[in-house]
Amino acid sequence: MMFSSSLSVVEFYFLGRFPIPYALYLIFISILAGFWGQCLVRKIVHVLKRASLIVFILSSVIFASALTMGVVGTEKSISMINKHEYMGFLSFC
Repeated sequence: MMFSSSLSVVEFYFLGRFPIPYALYLIFISILAGFWGQCLVRKIVHVLKRASLIVFILSSVIFASALTMGVVGTEKSISMINKHEYMGFLSFC
């Protein structure tokens, strides 16, 4: 996953579609959020004495992202159908 993400970044950079200031801002925010999240989860696990909390957090995030992608994809598909836009499907004939 890290390899494919890194290659995508390199590809966007070579294509000239990589806004450096915006990317640096997002890197900074991501690092801060990662450290804060790790400290918060570590404290909660220490208080509750249950490491299984990490599994529940991960499964909740994956479930929420899958649900969100499904809802957004369905809304976009319905919008494209109503506007008679091309959706990538070819006729059978």
